[in-house]
Amino acid sequence: MKNRLETLLQRAETVAIAGHQRPDGDCLGSCTGMYLYLKENYPQIQTDLYLEEAEDVFSYMQGLDQAKREWTEGKVYDLLLLFDVSSTDRIGVAGKALETAKYSFCVDHHITNPGIAKENHVVPQASSTCEVLYGLLDDEKITKSTAEALYTGIIHDTGVFQYSGTSARTMEVAGSLMETGIDFTKIIKDSFYTKSYAQNQIMGRTIMESIMLLQGKCIVGYVRQKDMKFYGVTGKDLGGIVNQLQNTKGVEVAIFLYETGVQEYKVSMRSNGIVNVAKIAAYFGGGGHVLAAGCTMQGSVYDVVNSLTYDIEKQLQEYENAD
Repeated sequence: MKNRLETLLQRAETVAIAGHQRPDGDCLGSCTGMYLYLKENYPQIQTDLYLEEAEDVFSYMQGLDQAKREWTEGKVYDLLLLFDVSSTDRIGVAGKALETAKYSFCVDHHITNPGIAKENHVVPQASSTCEVLYGLLDDEKITKSTAEALYTGIIHDTGVFQYSGTSARTMEVAGSLMETGIDFTKIIKDSFYTKSYAQNQIMGRTIMESIMLLQGKCIVGYVRQKDMKFYGVTGKDLGGIVNQLQNTKGVEVAIFLYETGVQEYKVSMRSNGIVNVAKIAAYFGGGGHVLAAGCTMQGSVYDVVNSLTYDIEKQLQEYENAD
């Protein structure tokens, strides 16, 4: 497959790179990593990066400031490279490119990805899309700036090597990237743990007002638009809340939702092993992994929570009955 990507690049004069809406660390890392790799090793290719605005904590990544925030109307690319995108409706700024590009190639690790491009390289057992992408690149051509982006994606999708998707291969890739001289300690601290005062406030309030359901096996936290306005935050400032909820003792599933419109919520779910949250997210039009998934749902907070916990409770009961 490494040679396949090489072949596609050799045939292309123009390339567009894109990720999903509300890009997280893995999306930003894989898209930016590929962008820098092409700029450094394929200068003859006209390469454009399409990404929505990222959180300030990722500002250290080179290339992000060159990302286009709006689609270039009428532009037809020889090749569209998609990263970390599991469904067509989640493609961010460059959604139209999937229809107009002469060829498309998707690199992903979401088990729910049905194969959205003309050609797809999806590795569900990989920790992150950045890990998958590393395997497609010539490691001798990976510079420090590219390594910085790829390492960012890996630590964000593994929770700094905590999640079950972390494998020996993950650590091997991370080690190779570290050998380029990246300041891995600073990357972890600045992009994963550092929060603004407002972010800490909204996280604290969400945890304080969270509710426990299903005999303490499910915890739910939610944020309304009026709360976001009060604290001066947006959706991109809410990262990490669902992970903190997940750390609650005795919890099997953590749910975090925030209001994105009238009777509309962005949902993030995390499982500690028993419940397959990807299955639940897929049912509601979303996607993700067995232990981490998300979707967008309509209705009141109570409607959304009731719908989700119905399926969660069903899986928990099936697990208990199996014992």
